[in-house]
Amino acid sequence: MERVGLTTTIPVEILFAAGATPVDLNNIFVTSNKGKKYIESAELEGFPRNLCSWIKGLFSVAIDNNIKQIIGVTEGDCSNTKALLEVWEMKGLKIHPFAFPQDRDIKNIKREIDNLAKNFKVSIAEVEKVKKDLHAIRKRVQYLDELTWKHNKATGFENHLYQVSCSDFNGNYNSFLAELEEKINEIEKRPTKKGEIRIGYIGVPPIFSDIYHVIEEYGGRVVYNEVQRAFTLTGFHRDTSIYEMYLDFTYPYGIDFRLKDIEKQIEIRKIDGIIHYTQAFCYRGIEDIIVKNSLNLPVLTIEGDLPGNVDARTRLRIESFIDMLKDFKI
Repeated sequence: MERVGLTTTIPVEILFAAGATPVDLNNIFVTSNKGKKYIESAELEGFPRNLCSWIKGLFSVAIDNNIKQIIGVTEGDCSNTKALLEVWEMKGLKIHPFAFPQDRDIKNIKREIDNLAKNFKVSIAEVEKVKKDLHAIRKRVQYLDELTWKHNKATGFENHLYQVSCSDFNGNYNSFLAELEEKINEIEKRPTKKGEIRIGYIGVPPIFSDIYHVIEEYGGRVVYNEVQRAFTLTGFHRDTSIYEMYLDFTYPYGIDFRLKDIEKQIEIRKIDGIIHYTQAFCYRGIEDIIVKNSLNLPVLTIEGDLPGNVDARTRLRIESFIDMLKDFKI
C-alpha cells in the first residue's frame, strides 16, 4: 500500500478506505533520533533558521522516507504549510491541500472532504464504513484517557502517546488496537496514583522528548492533553457523519472554540494548573495572551525550539510552578 504523508490530523478514514497507509510526519520527526539532522538538512536546502523546527523537520522526514504523496492542511494548522507544500511540489511530490474552513460551515467542510475522497477515488459510503470501524478503537483510546484522569493509573506520557497516534493509527489500525489493548491491560493492573499535582497540558504536542517525565519527577502528572485528545475524535456517536465529526474537531478552529472545551475539561478533571506549550516562531504563541486572560487558574507558558530533552531553564520553571501549586493545596 502506498504511504501518504500527513502534516497534521486530517480525515484519515479516506486513506484507509483507499487502501493507502497514512503516515503522520510529525510522529516520525519527534520520535526519531535524527531530529536535529533533519533540521540541518532543511536549512541546507534553504529553509530559514528563524523558522519553526517542525516545518523543517517535516520537510526532511518526507524526503528521507521517500514519501511520494502529501496531504497538507493549508487552513486551520500551521501558517507556513502552504509554502512547505510548494517546496515539496517543486521536489516532485504529489500534493493534496486540505483546509478546515474557519467559518465552520458544514457546506465548506463537506466540499473539502468530498474533494479529498475524490482525489483518492473512494466514495463517502466507503469512508463512512471505515469511520464506523475506527469508532470502537477511538473509544478504547478514550478509556485509556479515563485511566489517566479518572482512575489515576496511566502516565501523562502514555496518555499523550496513544492519543497523538490517532492521527494515523501508526499506519495500521488493527495492529494499533492490538498494541493499545496490551497497554490498557498493563495499566489496569497498576495501583492508583495519589497525591500528585494535576496538570493540564494545552497547545501543540511538545518537541521535548522528556517533558512528561520531568513533570512527574517534580510531583506533577498530566491528566489532560488538549490537542492530543482532540486528535482522537472520541466524543462522537458511531453514526455521526464524517462531515460533522471534522466540523466539531476543536484543534483547527481557533482559540475561542478550543477554550470552551478546555474550560470544561479543567472542571471535570479537577486540574490544579495549566502548562501552555508554544513552539518557537509559531503564530500560536500569540494565543497565550488570550489563554492567560481567559482561564481562571495558574498557567505556565513554556516555549520549545529544537527536538531533545527539556533544557535546564525550563526544568527549573516547571519545578517552581509545581512547587507553587503544591503550596496552594496546603
